[in-house]
Amino acid sequence: MASFRIACLVVLLVLVAGPVAVWGGTVALTHRGGRLLTGNLNIGILWYGAVTEKQKQAVHSFLNSLNPSGGDGEPQVSSWWHVVESYQAYTKTGGGKGSPTFTVKVVNEQYDPNYSLGKVLIKDFIKKLMPKATGGKPNTLALFVASKGVTVQDMCAGSCAQHGLIDEQPYVAVGDPEEECPECAWPFLEAPGISVKPPSGEVGADAMVMLLAGGLAGAVTNPYGDGFYADARGDDILEATSVCSHILSAQQARLPVDPATGGAYNAKGVSGTKFFLPAIWNPKTSSCWTPL
Repeated sequence: MASFRIACLVVLLVLVAGPVAVWGGTVALTHRGGRLLTGNLNIGILWYGAVTEKQKQAVHSFLNSLNPSGGDGEPQVSSWWHVVESYQAYTKTGGGKGSPTFTVKVVNEQYDPNYSLGKVLIKDFIKKLMPKATGGKPNTLALFVASKGVTVQDMCAGSCAQHGLIDEQPYVAVGDPEEECPECAWPFLEAPGISVKPPSGEVGADAMVMLLAGGLAGAVTNPYGDGFYADARGDDILEATSVCSHILSAQQARLPVDPATGGAYNAKGVSGTKFFLPAIWNPKTSSCWTPL
């Protein structure tokens, strides 16, 4: 099955000074009758290329923060993940009832620092790298994290958050968009009239986390192409986070700033690590939601 192309929904922002919210999201996601990913989410990571230690740390910290016990301070990253989990209750058979939580765990981790298949990751190459990412473990989502200078297929073609299926096995692929695709590093880059610095102080690391969050949300809520999505132009679709793109805060809140880095954030994770997470469609309220 081809990887899903996720169109970017452009929302006009009218902001006063500082990182303040604009509420948005004009297209509703609907469930198309298909299955969602359920149960515990096991992840195998392949670090492709010269991924920096700061980027690795940011990805690990984000994944560890998704679990209910993985937060220190409010609002927690796990509250954002709980919205992803809640989609199970709003399927055509869910009835709006409570949804089970599932544990996120990294079960395999491999490195490919020498770009074994070159610096363009197309789906055929992702397929070749899949066994290395998963370690041959079944029921494992493959996560490909590519360094600066590597082009991830379709990332700059209206589809910042990449996910798909290969032989019925889900994958998510993210890159460092700082130079390759700065529009995918919004709001840290390509955000006229907005001054938002990344919470870690490194655009590449925090942009990767945002792309990973969007990719994981899409992989869980629309893994087979017939889950939750909205139609866009042509064959493009909008998913859980892309339908809410370019929203700083759905609650029109002024975002806090970390005095150590000068970076804005909207969620806290393990050891108080600060993150800027994308707005996500909340199926309970049928509106876009952010932790702040």
